[in-house]
Amino acid sequence: MRIIADLHIHSKYSRGTSPRLIPASLDRWARIKGINLIGTGDCTHPTWLNELKEQLVPAEEGFYTLKKNIREEFDSGVALAEDLPIPGTQDYPRFVLSGEISTIYSRDGKTRKVHHIVVLPDFKSAANFQARLGKIGNITSDGRPILGISSRNLFEILLEVSEHSLLIPAHIWTPWFSALGARSGYDTIDDCYLDLSKYIYAVETGLSSNPPMNWAVKTLDRFSIISNSDAHSPEKLGREVTVFEMDISYPSFVKALQQKGKKADIIETVEFFPQEGKYHYDGHRKCNIYLTPEETILSKGICPKCKKPLTPGVMRRVMELASEKVDEEAPCPKNYSGTNRRPYRSLIPLIELLSELLETGVASKKVAAAYSVAISKAGSEFALLLDLSLSDIKKIECPGISGEILSAAIERMRSGNVSITPGYDGEFGIIRAFGK
Repeated sequence: MRIIADLHIHSKYSRGTSPRLIPASLDRWARIKGINLIGTGDCTHPTWLNELKEQLVPAEEGFYTLKKNIREEFDSGVALAEDLPIPGTQDYPRFVLSGEISTIYSRDGKTRKVHHIVVLPDFKSAANFQARLGKIGNITSDGRPILGISSRNLFEILLEVSEHSLLIPAHIWTPWFSALGARSGYDTIDDCYLDLSKYIYAVETGLSSNPPMNWAVKTLDRFSIISNSDAHSPEKLGREVTVFEMDISYPSFVKALQQKGKKADIIETVEFFPQEGKYHYDGHRKCNIYLTPEETILSKGICPKCKKPLTPGVMRRVMELASEKVDEEAPCPKNYSGTNRRPYRSLIPLIELLSELLETGVASKKVAAAYSVAISKAGSEFALLLDLSLSDIKKIECPGISGEILSAAIERMRSGNVSITPGYDGEFGIIRAFGK
């Protein structure tokens, strides 16, 4: 079965996140987007875990669904009041217990700051994991706790709680907080997790890198390459996802992550154009300067304006560790059996695409109205962006946007014929279907 999954998200208890990140809202937006499997996020936060226990019910092994009465109450109340889009599917998403943890510690004379995605098979394991971490640091002040423990020792605790638990290094190239980050990471996943790295099955690309960039790094060859949204608000769900072939159960999900065969595998990933990620190129946001890796070499890593060191970008860091030429537009080889290479598609989020076509901000009422109509006619965002034929898209008329124009924009996006302004130093890039 084809399952679209977004495993890395947050709850309202993480710093800098939307108060609308509650189970009912996540359920609704997963349906709007077309997501079948969603991580709960923040499973180490005691209050959030209690809310999940109260509002979710067991479905298949290791998976949960929102209680029917809570969904109905939200759909007839908050969703109507906020005029949320009406999803065209009643295929309710499954939840799996997940969270993100930040570890900050010193090793080999360097401060290490690494973020990790954890996935657990049941509430009992999550509660035990929570209790173990509560003895190490403060897990109540932030849904993504910051702990003074090594990456390896965190993973050891996770495996002691349940051997079926998973750890996935998060957004592995981000300069400040990742396993391979230029500022505080390592040069290999093995260096980071030491003897336990053999139990890591996948790594997360992050918004600023895509699969071809990771294929160029030989030390990543044995890991599955997955993508998630790291959403800090409900509408950001699904900006990146992983598409699995799997049965609806936790054991099948684990096998798919391990790429264990035809009935359990990764079909593809759905990505940002990596240049849209906010750390793609080297740069200085204050100086409004970004440089390609080649330009950075010529400038010796120094900002041409203020003469201070540039914030390193993901592309430069990948090139430093790559064992072959980095081509961010390289297609997946036709025969990828036995490798970690899988097809991928680069998309512009629908809300951004509509904003461009309407020539107004993403938060405008015009964009919201067009988005709602598009979802109601297509069924979900992914159905429109990924699956519908261009001829069918031409029949979708949105307020202020003809079907012909919408179809043309999606055709350009699907072919990669887009205008790109790259992101750098915390500043998101801009991807346009038609350019200025």
